[in-house]
Order: sequence, then structure tokens, then C-alpha cells
Amino acid sequence: MTARGVAPGLYLGLSIFLCLAGIGGFVFLFARDFNIYWLILSPVIIALYQVPAVYLFWLYRRARLRRGQGTGGRAEKDREQGPP
Repeated sequence: MTARGVAPGLYLGLSIFLCLAGIGGFVFLFARDFNIYWLILSPVIIALYQVPAVYLFWLYRRARLRRGQGTGGRAEKDREQGPP
């Protein structure tokens, strides 16, 4: 849940940091003795390490929309116009 006083930029910065930390953690743990099993499982392992970063990015987008900054994307324009 988003805290009301937290700036959206903080969520974005933390999500970028956790994304890089997840990739770094994968390399640190598994790249040293990489074999065919890690090659097959690596997409799943990397995805699991990216879950915290994705969650914080979701909080960032939610906080940004609450502050009225929006993304300026197509979905937001459709919401403003309403149904056809």
C-alpha cells in the first residue's frame, strides 16, 4: 500500500535499485557454476528476483496517478474522454 507522504520518485528509485540488485544477486549466486540446469531455470529465477522491483514500480505508478501526474498514455486519455 502506498504511503500518502512518500514521493512517487522514491518508489521509482527503489524499484530501479531492486531490479539491478536482483540481476546482481542472480549473477553472484548462479553464474559461478553455471550449467544446463541453471540455463533452463534462469528465466524463472530472474523473474522471482524481480518481483519486489515490479511491486515497487506498481506502487510508483499508483502514487503518480493519485497525485494527478498521470502517464499521458492512451489509457489515460480514454479515461478522460469516457466511453464512446
